[in-house]
Amino acid sequence: MELRARVSAALKQAMKDKAADRLSTLRLINAAIKDKDIAARAEGQEDGVGDGEVLAILGKMSKQRVESARAYEEGGRLDLAERETAEIKVIEEFLPRQLSSDEAEKAVSDAVAELGAESIRDMGKVMALLKSKYTGQMDFGSVGPKVKDRLS
Repeated sequence: MELRARVSAALKQAMKDKAADRLSTLRLINAAIKDKDIAARAEGQEDGVGDGEVLAILGKMSKQRVESARAYEEGGRLDLAERETAEIKVIEEFLPRQLSSDEAEKAVSDAVAELGAESIRDMGKVMALLKSKYTGQMDFGSVGPKVKDRLS
């Protein structure tokens, strides 16, 4: 099932179940997707954004909430940290399984081999290939240094 359809179905179910916290998170996801659709239509993409872009949106939302939860915990606001953690769980229902460190390492090796990348100049090509194949499955902030080390 397409990601949009899964989000919409979960939204309707949350309404039926009267799950207020889950419903608010799903509405935030829906709003973020619609914002991207509007931006895409302004650029000439009549169909809006695809599943790859939706995965990127969800990954960004999850990362933002992880950082917020950490900040709230450091500030002693455990109630807000718990709320962010609950939102992360809802968002991650729609994300694919995250690659383990070993799997990410293998993905980097495969991408470097596939492109025949030899120097740091090829880093952009390798990262683009990884993003096209593994959007939502790995943290590209932590993968970047691995690629850089491999190409140095």
